Amino acid sequence: MAQHDNGYKNLFSHPEMVRDLLTGFVHEPWVAELDFSTLEKVSGSYVSDDLRDREDDIVWRVRFQNRWLYVYLLLEFQSTVNDFMAVRLLTYVGLLYQDIIKQEAWTPERKLPPVLPLVLYNGTRRWDAAQEVSELIEPLPGRLQDYAPRLRYLLLDEGSIDESSALELQNLVAALFRLEKSRTPQRMIQAIGALVDWLQAPAQTSIRRAFTVWIRRVLLPSRLPGTILPEAGDLLEVKTMLAETVQNWTQQWMQEGLQQGLQQRGCFKVKPIC
Repeated sequence: MAQHDNGYKNLFSHPEMVRDLLTGFVHEPWVAELDFSTLEKVSGSYVSDDLRDREDDIVWRVRFQNRWLYVYLLLEFQSTVNDFMAVRLLTYVGLLYQDIIKQEAWTPERKLPPVLPLVLYNGTRRWDAAQEVSELIEPLPGRLQDYAPRLRYLLLDEGSIDESSALELQNLVAALFRLEKSRTPQRMIQAIGALVDWLQAPAQTSIRRAFTVWIRRVLLPSRLPGTILPEAGDLLEVKTMLAETVQNWTQQWMQEGLQQGLQQRGCFKVKPIC
């Protein structure tokens, strides 16, 4: 699980992935107003020790209407749904605001910048936890309800997302989701081929390498347990290697099926002629 988490963290440490995550899967009008050329990963020196301990979380910021919008991306790859995720995010966003205040990084009006808490979940069980922290608090009588904390996070439950339309728009996150959902080698080869076509520019070397490492070290071992895979230095080599592996399997299965059929018909292995 740790290797999977680190692979995702490496991928979403690239601005292209954050851009495609927001444009492809956050269906809000304000996304069109984001200046993605200003995407900036919040450095470890900027984040407090409390937040640095959150190894699976990534904080980005992007210019929005002449101000910063912070994106708090929490990667959740546990096998069970966290019923109190809203409380966790309430804490993390509060810590982030503390650091923003410490750095005096507020708006010209001395207001705090907006934060988008976003949970990316890829478990097999569909996410059914409350997305608003106030829903987790016992209903209060009268005006006491006014003092209950409120924070809502945006959930992207990978298993319930339709990534097909975004993939047509050359969306890298859609390709990632398609790879995660691939249950046949053919679908995997198709998705890798799309990445090979999209990621050809020299400026895309880093993200291309991140995908190569994740596919080779995380995805393929989980889909092909026990299979010894040759090393592959780039996406095209991964695609070629996977296609050759599938071809070898097909030939092996056909040969085994032929031999079994001949044995059932009373033929010898040495002279497989009836």
